[in-house]
Amino acid sequence: MASLALARQAWAASADAVRITLPSPGSAGSAWQPMIDRLHLNADPSLKLDWVTADPGKMQVQLSAGSLDVGVFGAVGLATLVNRGSDIVLFGPALNNHGRWIVRGDSGFRSPRDLVGKTIATTAETSETYQQARIAASLTGIDLKKDVKVIHGSPTANLALFERGDVDAIITLEPTATRLVGRGAREIARVADIWKQATGQPDDPFLVGLAASRPWFDANRATAAKLAALFERVNGAIGRDPRQLRGIARELGLKADETRAIELLPQRLGPAYATRWDAGVFATIDKQIAVAVQLGLLDRAPGRPIYAQA
Repeated sequence: MASLALARQAWAASADAVRITLPSPGSAGSAWQPMIDRLHLNADPSLKLDWVTADPGKMQVQLSAGSLDVGVFGAVGLATLVNRGSDIVLFGPALNNHGRWIVRGDSGFRSPRDLVGKTIATTAETSETYQQARIAASLTGIDLKKDVKVIHGSPTANLALFERGDVDAIITLEPTATRLVGRGAREIARVADIWKQATGQPDDPFLVGLAASRPWFDANRATAAKLAALFERVNGAIGRDPRQLRGIARELGLKADETRAIELLPQRLGPAYATRWDAGVFATIDKQIAVAVQLGLLDRAPGRPIYAQA
């Protein structure tokens, strides 16, 4: 108890110097730092952001150890950790689901159901990208574990498999999906649309949210609230005028000569940026966890909510 009290004092003392994960180029989250800076959205002198390169596979350890204050987590991944004793909690918006099913331009596949019995590539089995794609597909009667041969690998390896023709499709996030479409590939489904059609919910579902250890969150609720509001502002600014994404195409991992992909960024990537953190989002998180339990992705639902209001 004494060590926990000392840790909380340390977290409270550094509350205004928030060590926050720096998403890598090639991910939707890589828009946050340049957009916050370009639009001067952080006008609060008491909220200082220290963008830290973080390893998604080690983020739990970094948050618990205090080397990172704020990261991002998805519902299923975090619920898995909470069931193992983790004290991490979601407290603000980050990204809506922007996973895409992509096939080659000359492919005859028109929907995910056409890929039953075929081979697809996607990220690690424990990744939120795959888990949320599997949850959404299951609601339409497709079990990615049984009905499709799935090859799990790094994004780079998956792209190589796809471009060589070794797999029939790829499930990937933006902006990688837009880069492929810009090169002539074809999108046959959005994970968000599959979810909405199956559930009747009108909004793109939650993918990841801002997350911190509960001790840090409890010691820094005012700072957490400021940070959540900042992400609502930056994501809202992108949503109102997604054309701004073209100006940070390099930060998003696109090359200057990928003109078609850069042109497509606003319409394809704009909806990924979440602005809501309310009962509707919490209901979606609970639904994702419930379906994950049914599929066996989770042994059980956590005993308490994995989200909170700052």
